[in-house]
Amino acid sequence: MKPAAFDYYAPDTLEEALAVLAERGDEAKILAGGQSLVPLLNMRLAKPEALVDINRLAELDYIREEDDWLAVGAITRQRALERYPLVRQRLPLIADSLHYLGHAQIRNRGTIGGNLAHADPASELPATLVAMGGELVVASAAGRRTLAPEEFYLTYLTTTLDPTELLVEARFRLPTGRHGGAFVELSRRHGDYAMVGVAVQLELAPDGTLARAGIGMCGAGPVPIKAAAAEALLVGERPSEQVFAEAGVRAAEQAEPESDIHASADYRRDMVRVLTVRALRLALQRATAAPDR
Repeated sequence: MKPAAFDYYAPDTLEEALAVLAERGDEAKILAGGQSLVPLLNMRLAKPEALVDINRLAELDYIREEDDWLAVGAITRQRALERYPLVRQRLPLIADSLHYLGHAQIRNRGTIGGNLAHADPASELPATLVAMGGELVVASAAGRRTLAPEEFYLTYLTTTLDPTELLVEARFRLPTGRHGGAFVELSRRHGDYAMVGVAVQLELAPDGTLARAGIGMCGAGPVPIKAAAAEALLVGERPSEQVFAEAGVRAAEQAEPESDIHASADYRRDMVRVLTVRALRLALQRATAAPDR
């Protein structure tokens, strides 16, 4: 199968890319890793008049530790972030979620920005960004703005990105003190999108209580969902099975799943409850085993 004809742009700088988007707007699509877009083009489910290939934008290929943030450029390959020493050694939540994200061949080509901007609510990385209190930086010829995930995602495959804007950076808030994270999911087989997935990031206070709890859910609604009620319940509490069980119930209450051929909405909602408890247990185990940082 072949895509419909389109004008092809391969800018060398971000400034050039944003100028093309300013000119072509709704007519254009961004090509990064191509793991989602190319199949849509080949099946003619997407027929853009212009394709803007951003793979030459070396200025968007980086991983930086900046104060309280891990900043990741939009065209950074998923495999590069998965192998980054800080992620492998101290941020198991990101490592877990990337391990579940497709297969190694996909992650070798797929980009961080492409995955986040595609806005598939079953994808693991947006839920991880939610759990870690992350931010998204978008740019246009007119300037930049920084958005929380809750502001960025609108519904299935839809974000607040203007046609003239480009996602240029993802920022993951770095946890402090004793901390641990975990991502668990239910899928038909490894590499498939999650039927339901839960990302958890915990930080412990010196007295052993929970100083911060972040919970993001995927496959549980039209966008990655922040389990705010469950997070609020956990903060200030001493970790226990009873507290984790109640947090699982509150996360399930906030889920908005739909039924499909793979699972009913009720089943998915109950799996949110179960997986939230499992992720909390694993995150706590990692936090208590980790030294102060």
